[in-house]
Formats: sequence, structure tokens, C-alpha cells
Amino acid sequence: MKTINLVKYGKAESAFAIKEVDKPAVPENKALIKVEGFGLNFADVLARLGAYRDAPPIPCVLGYEVVGRIEKVGKNVHESSVSVGQRVVAFTRFGGYAEYAITDHRAAVPIPEEMDKGVAVALATQYSTAYFCVFEAINLNEGDHVLIHAAAGGVGIALVQMARNKGCVIYGTAGSEEKMEFLKREGVDHHINYRRSDFADEILKIRGKERIDVIFDSIGGKTFNKGKKILAYGGRMICYGAASRTGKKGGLFADLRLAWGFGFLHPIGLLMESKAVIGVNMLRIADHKPDVMQRCLHKVVELAKDGKVKPHVGGVYKAEEIAEAHSFLESRNSIGKIVVEW
Repeated sequence: MKTINLVKYGKAESAFAIKEVDKPAVPENKALIKVEGFGLNFADVLARLGAYRDAPPIPCVLGYEVVGRIEKVGKNVHESSVSVGQRVVAFTRFGGYAEYAITDHRAAVPIPEEMDKGVAVALATQYSTAYFCVFEAINLNEGDHVLIHAAAGGVGIALVQMARNKGCVIYGTAGSEEKMEFLKREGVDHHINYRRSDFADEILKIRGKERIDVIFDSIGGKTFNKGKKILAYGGRMICYGAASRTGKKGGLFADLRLAWGFGFLHPIGLLMESKAVIGVNMLRIADHKPDVMQRCLHKVVELAKDGKVKPHVGGVYKAEEIAEAHSFLESRNSIGKIVVEW
């Protein structure tokens, strides 16, 4: 079988090599999936740049999610979980950039035969992350004023749709006029081009002393620090990324600049103002709370089947075009999910 290996940190065009390897054996609690396609996530870009410490050492195979068909299951996998022949979307603990992938049987959920592969892979990492943020980490309420950074990205779109279903007033940031138009169509009430104006200033013009009830922050650094200052009493900030680190050279010094940008946070300040800051790392949830991860994936698949969420596929690439797919995602010009197919 073929795998796409990360062999060198740095630019996408020189980072990957397609290799032929043996099909993996199937451990007793796992399932083997013949992969139709896999999704890209921003963590993949960070891993390629050598800035994601959870990634395995190179050479390695990246990839958190696949869509495909169950080819074989381990001896301890019960038929009520997954069975041979089923079409599924599944999480992978890396290893998704391959023609065949191993997954925990609890991390695979059956999907309809007609479901688009790009829609399916978006439901895994990105929509499950959004679901965890909205329904597990906190609970949004009707009328909440909610700020979603990178609202035209994969997780951002999912958050917009879930907040819209909850009846929230939505503020979304993005970096182009094309994305502004997209956010309008998605039902974002206040869309802010962060390249043209300061999001905190714009929100204070609208909200004044009332400020923002919930902030979903995938950017980190200075963006987080500004967000703290516009968070309402009783407000909640959910942090699930540090995209501001992407594309910046400097190694340790760039990491220190990122940390400095976050500013100072003390529990007494949170207590006095009844505010909460919650960190979300879905890799930790997958490692230590697999049943929670399974629940999130089941829920988003059902939401998609019922038409309550609708992932947007922003690009489909062939496996041989992995460098182009990575570069497009890194450019921040993409909208929605990027999928790579065999």
C-alpha cells in the first residue's frame, strides 16, 4: 500500500514522499479501513513545520481522520460496533495519510453510502471539536453573543452552524472579502475582516459595556489577550489552537513570542469577574476519553444526516498533490474542509 510520509520539516513542496509499505496487521481491538480519502487539519501544517510537539518524529505518517470501508476487524471487536464492509468515518491517531489505516473500533462511525467524502472527514476532527466545545466544554444559550475566530475555517464553520442552531448572536472574524460574503450566507450577524480592522474595537462599538459572552479562539497569542479584555462578566473563552504561530520562523524565540502574546492570566482575576478560560485538545480527549470522542462523532454524524449541520468542502486534491493541499491550507485562503483522495 501507499503512504504519504513527512520526511522533512519546512515547505510543503519538499516535505513529503509517497512510499510503498506493507499493509498493517490488525490488533485485537482495532479495525483496518481501506481509505477513500483523508482530511487536512491545521495541526498537520504545524507538524510539517516542526511546531507540533504531539506529532511523531520524522519520518512519519500524519493524519487524524479518514473515510473509507472496513476491510478487517480485530478478534475482540464486536459486530455491534463496526463490521467488515461498512462505510465509515474514523479518527486515526496519526497514520491517516495512507491507503489503509488502523483505528480503534470506537473511533469509527458508519455513514451513508451517498455521503460525500469531504463532508464525512469534516465531521471527524473539525465538527467533533466544535461539538465538544459547544456541548461538552460549555453550553451555549439562546441569545448569547458569541465571537468565533477563523469563522470560515473548518472548525469555525461548524461552530457558526451550532451557535446558529442555538439561537446565538454570532460575530465572526476572517481575512478576506470572499470569506466575509461566505459568513453572511452562513448567517453570521457581525462579520469582521481582521486584516482591515481590529476585532476588539469593532465589537466594543457594537456591544459597549455588555461585551461578549463566549469566545472561541483558535488563534492564540495577542488575539487571546485582546479577547480577554472584551469578555463579559460570566463570560467563557474556549481556546483550541494557536494558529498565530504558523508560518513564523524562529524556533524557540517564536514560541516565546507566542507565549508572551497570551499575556498574564491569574485565577483570582477569573474568580472576581466570574470568567472561565477552557483549553481544548482533542488529541488528549481521544487518548484518555475515547468514549467522549465516540459520542461527539456519533452526534455530528446524526446532525449532518438530519441536515442540522452542513460541512463546506473547500478543496479536493489527489494524493500526489499533497504539497499543494498543504500550501493552500497554510495560506489561510481556504474556506472549510480540505480533503485528499486516493
